[in-house]
Formats: sequence, C-alpha cells, structure tokens
Amino acid sequence: VQLQASGGGLVEAGGSLRLSCAASRRTVSNYVMGWFRRAPGKEREFVAGISWSGVSRYYADSMKGRLTISRDNAKNTVYLQMSSLKPEDTAVYYCAADLGVNIRTTQTSYDYWGQGTQVTVSS
Repeated sequence: VQLQASGGGLVEAGGSLRLSCAASRRTVSNYVMGWFRRAPGKEREFVAGISWSGVSRYYADSMKGRLTISRDNAKNTVYLQMSSLKPEDTAVYYCAADLGVNIRTTQTSYDYWGQGTQVTVSS
C-alpha cells in the first residue's frame, strides 16, 4: 500500500483545512485508517482514526470537536476536515493504515504510512 497525503498549507487561526490521503497499489477498504501529527520539537501523536466501514471514529482530546474524519472506499481515500485551527495545530500530518480490527492510537499498530503534509497555522 502506498499512501499520499495532501491538502496541507498555510492558514490563519480560526480557519479550516481538508486533508486527503489517497491510497494506491491496493485497496484500503478493509484497513483502519488513522491520522497522526508531529509538531516541531514534539513526538508524533495520534489525531483521529476511522474503522474500515466508516461507522466508528475516534478523535484525540486535543482536537476533539474540531475534526471530522471520513472515508470514501470507492475512491480509496480518507479525509480529515479540520476547523477552528489554532497555531498549536501547526505540524506535519501523516495518514496511516492498520490491518487491525479496532481503531488504535499507537504508531506501532499501523502498517503503512504516508509521507506527511505540512499544516501551518498563523496567529
């Protein structure tokens, strides 16, 4: 599986962005998909996850209420809609795929990773 994250950019505080993660080489319709982020000087952390069916979703407390994760299995793509962005949300955002059944928040649970897309929120 190859994952390509896109949609990052520079946005003012309070703004919104929609990230996309397109998979290729094989379908990810039976994978749990997750988004992680790494802020400058910090460890990479879990942000959001979605089950293979899209029914179950889980969000990190740090961004809960400001995120919506979704997926379109027909397009082999996962999305992360982010709103009310804050300067502390500045980070490289990564998508990842996990063959497990449940949404997991640990990085080592994920089997495939995209290259990341930079999100910069100005104050």
